[in-house]
Amino acid sequence: MRGEGWIGYFITTSCATEFSALRDISMTNTLKTPRTPYEKVGGLYYLGRCIDKIRMKQANQLRPDFFELMGKGFDARIMGYLELDYGQFTAFVLTGAADEQCWEYCVQHGRKINDLTTLIWNDFASKRGWKDSASELLVKFKAESGLAARDDLQTLFEFWEVDEGRKP
Repeated sequence: MRGEGWIGYFITTSCATEFSALRDISMTNTLKTPRTPYEKVGGLYYLGRCIDKIRMKQANQLRPDFFELMGKGFDARIMGYLELDYGQFTAFVLTGAADEQCWEYCVQHGRKINDLTTLIWNDFASKRGWKDSASELLVKFKAESGLAARDDLQTLFEFWEVDEGRKP
């Protein structure tokens, strides 16, 4: 027996729960990363990636290292920019909506988007981490991934491309 009393119960229950979750994940598919942030939905960078994370987590296909920042970080940035509630957007995505339907939801429930607001978002998003308030976070992410020496990775988008295996 691992232990006695509530500690033993906790350890046994916790390990069993963890094993069960891992088994469920391994029985579905291998864990994946979301699409590149450069792929546009509705003309906007990153929105498709946000949609992917929501879908993939629900299907137990998303790598667990993405869980902590879901609804935060870039997810929160794009939802804030679009003036949408992340929880409500998530609920809509999980209805099985296709990318185009998700974009229509954004148009119907969020701010008005035009060529200028699209340009502003895409320029902001694609340069995030380069000489701005997210620069320290990028340095931290690179260090945690063993990419600290990669001076060529100057934005979060560039980092994700390498960290997630789309680029060398």
